[in-house]
Amino acid sequence: MLRLSVLLLLISGFSTVLKSQTLEGINEIENLSWSAIEPFFSPPPEYKDNFGNYRSPLKFYNGRDVINPSGWKKKREEILSTWHGMMGKWPEFIKKQKPEIIEDARIDNYIRYKIRFNWLPGQKTEGYLLVPEGKGKRPAVITVYYEPETSAGIGDKEYRDFAHQLAKRGYVTLSIGTAETTLAKTYSLYYPDIKNSSMQPLSVLAYAAANSWYMLSDLPEVDPERIGIMGHSYGGKWAMFASCLFEKFACAVWSDPGIVFDDSRPNVNYWEPWYLGYYPPPWNNTWRKTGDIEGAKGLYPKLRAEGFDLHELHALMAPRPFLVSGGSEDGPARWIPLNHSIEVNRLLGYEKRVAMTNRPEHSPDAESNEQIYSFFEYFLKLVEN
Repeated sequence: MLRLSVLLLLISGFSTVLKSQTLEGINEIENLSWSAIEPFFSPPPEYKDNFGNYRSPLKFYNGRDVINPSGWKKKREEILSTWHGMMGKWPEFIKKQKPEIIEDARIDNYIRYKIRFNWLPGQKTEGYLLVPEGKGKRPAVITVYYEPETSAGIGDKEYRDFAHQLAKRGYVTLSIGTAETTLAKTYSLYYPDIKNSSMQPLSVLAYAAANSWYMLSDLPEVDPERIGIMGHSYGGKWAMFASCLFEKFACAVWSDPGIVFDDSRPNVNYWEPWYLGYYPPPWNNTWRKTGDIEGAKGLYPKLRAEGFDLHELHALMAPRPFLVSGGSEDGPARWIPLNHSIEVNRLLGYEKRVAMTNRPEHSPDAESNEQIYSFFEYFLKLVEN
């Protein structure tokens, strides 16, 4: 019995050492991963604590200050209800649906399924579900764009195959896009239809992404607590509205969408009828170079005239982390509106939740994509948000 007791003590001690070494290894990996992205979370000195002329999200619309987390909870509801009131109320979410598999193919270390599912009431879409080899629940990322093929790696658009690259790294990915309306040059989504949309198109896109989250989260391969979303340009606008308005997304990456209103930038064109300037077609004077309120229609001129801007939506992310992968439309000066989200996180007791990287061109490149993948690696694989 004595020998057995000694043996059990030795085994227990060895197990403790192994567990300690394993934890040390995990901590080392986590630290190395964080050190790769930590610089993204600090504004340059010239923009630190610069809040510009943006209305503070830490004030109620009646001017009263938000002074504690419980006050922020009420303010958050005020922002959501106000913006949904202006953009149009969402219908009920579409839950408990299984995607229809159209075809499948083995690509690298994953299976690519072409699927069909409902993303709006009465409206189906086709996209690509990429499932890596292996068992157990994994983190996942939804990618959004003009059509689903590019992100899934079908085609030759360099550095935009986000879903394909993430799947190779072990993520379940869902690539969706507005292929039909892109072909028709109406670009967005409309509900119940383009002639009678009850919501601004960017809000419809966000709602469709939320329904896509529910479909993806029900899959046995997916951890519903670790689903992110990302998109570039048009897809960046889409991913931004989706992640801000739907809090189940664990984190988000917005690649050069134009994160706030900017009437001087033709590509930051929220005034277009397929974004926030919806009115029933026929449309005229689209693809305008500036967002002058005089020529704008739909909701956009009201938002501008009444002092609303998208930094209020950014604040809804708190304390969930997000990365702005900035290019020509989102340069370092965009830290000015982002500082407001930093302040909201600080009130909630969080630091290092708002990040931005910068490149000179609008298009993503090898470096900016690696920064994006490192961001997801840390927040979806290594830490609990």
